Amino acid sequence: MSDDKQVTMHGNPLNLLGQAVAVGQAAPDAELLANDLSPKKISDYKGKVVILSVVPSLDTPTCDLQTRRFNSEAAGLGGDVVILTISMDLPFAQKRWCGAAGADAVVTLSDHREAAFGMAYGLLIKELRLLARAVLVLDRQGKIAYIQRVKELSEEPNYDEVLAAVKKVV
Repeated sequence: MSDDKQVTMHGNPLNLLGQAVAVGQAAPDAELLANDLSPKKISDYKGKVVILSVVPSLDTPTCDLQTRRFNSEAAGLGGDVVILTISMDLPFAQKRWCGAAGADAVVTLSDHREAAFGMAYGLLIKELRLLARAVLVLDRQGKIAYIQRVKELSEEPNYDEVLAAVKKVV
């Protein structure tokens, strides 16, 4: 399988479903659920630079670290940048996690209902029905400016690369 169709968890291969996206293409739209169960779409954030921080589950150590890190980086990015943390966690679990972590600078969105985001971005793990770890940066027009698929689920993304990509499109 190609690199964009597989990840590993503790070295064990897992297959990704859906169509992998590429830099330069328009970001696929997908309907997700906000913490209050209201529908939110990726396109709702057009006009802003968007960081899509995709995690398997907020209730795991690496996802917790990744989301806390982006929450702390948010203050230095300015009001034109929005950080969306997307997982298959239920909206109630995301809201609880944000409250416990004091995470108020990231928007958590759930793909649990239809896995529409996971399929649209080629990030749905077939064997687990969770999302693979990835970070994407969308420009103000909704085009994909940067993609980082983290090959090993237990590893954090390269934050410096993500922040450099954001600075290029702000």
